[in-house]
Amino acid sequence: MAKRDEKRQLRQLKREIKKAGNKRRRQYLKRDLERNPEEAAHSEYDFGNLSSETLNRLDQDATRRKKPNRSKDEDEDTPTE
Repeated sequence: MAKRDEKRQLRQLKREIKKAGNKRRRQYLKRDLERNPEEAAHSEYDFGNLSSETLNRLDQDATRRKKPNRSKDEDEDTPTE
C-alpha cells in the first residue's frame, strides 16, 4: 500500500508544479503582450524551478513497461499458410 501512496504523492506534486508554472507562464505572456505587442508572439517563458520535467517517468511499475517486440527474423521463421 505504501507504493501506491508514494505514487499518488508524486502525481499530486507534479500536478501542483505544472499548475503553478502554467499560471506564471500565462501572467508573463499577458504582461509581455501589453508591453511589447509586436514581439509578444516570439517570446518564450523559462519555467525554472517550476518545471515538472524531472518528475517524468518516475513511476516505473508494471503498467509502464513496454512488452518486448519480436524481431522480424522470428516472424519470417513462422509459416503463414
